[in-house]
Amino acid sequence: MRFKSKNRIDVHLLVCAFVVSATSLAWAGHVIPSNEIDSNEIFFGNPSSFEKPAEVDVEAVIMATPEFKEIKKKKLDRGTGRYWILHSQATNRASKAISNYATETEYDLIANVGYLGNLEAPIEADDITKDIIKLVKD
Repeated sequence: MRFKSKNRIDVHLLVCAFVVSATSLAWAGHVIPSNEIDSNEIFFGNPSSFEKPAEVDVEAVIMATPEFKEIKKKKLDRGTGRYWILHSQATNRASKAISNYATETEYDLIANVGYLGNLEAPIEADDITKDIIKLVKD
């Protein structure tokens, strides 16, 4: 069957439109609306453009560090300097582990557990808490 030139152009345009549409969908990433971005809940990545999100229970990670275990073992009070030094070291260890994990994996956004799921348009994310806990333990 032979197409008239007009029909051939129409079919060509339709095919091009389909290819562009499919390509756009394949490359479509996630975006957190600017009014919902909470920088205290995002530990790694760009909330304006990401493909593979993960979440981590940062409190569980901090509590798994040797520094926090020392706080518990020695029953240090929150008001003491030693408590805050160890707590700061535990937080730094957790932060470094999260960053290192992100750079070594395909995750391009890591947020606190529950944050992404509670957005107005929830975003599904893998829970990587167990992996990060393994990294902070001595």
